[in-house]
Amino acid sequence: MNEKTKNILGLLSILTVIISVVFFFIMRGPNANLTLGISVFTVLSVLGIIFAIISKKVWFVIIGIVLNGAVLIIAYFLLLAVGISEP
Repeated sequence: MNEKTKNILGLLSILTVIISVVFFFIMRGPNANLTLGISVFTVLSVLGIIFAIISKKVWFVIIGIVLNGAVLIIAYFLLLAVGISEP
């Protein structure tokens, strides 16, 4: 795999975090569909982690896994809160 492909995959990893943050601010409100939000956060963060690992550049791997892992943890806590709040 050449350097250009590694850079693109690393940037895609960081882009998934940015998309997650933008999606969070767009979907918030009292009538937000939390199941959709949890699904989008989970899919984007798993894709971001995969992109980071495939890029094989140390900088992108560390930043991609840390940031996408944080989004995944937030999605987990959101899933936990939804589970607690429903009867």
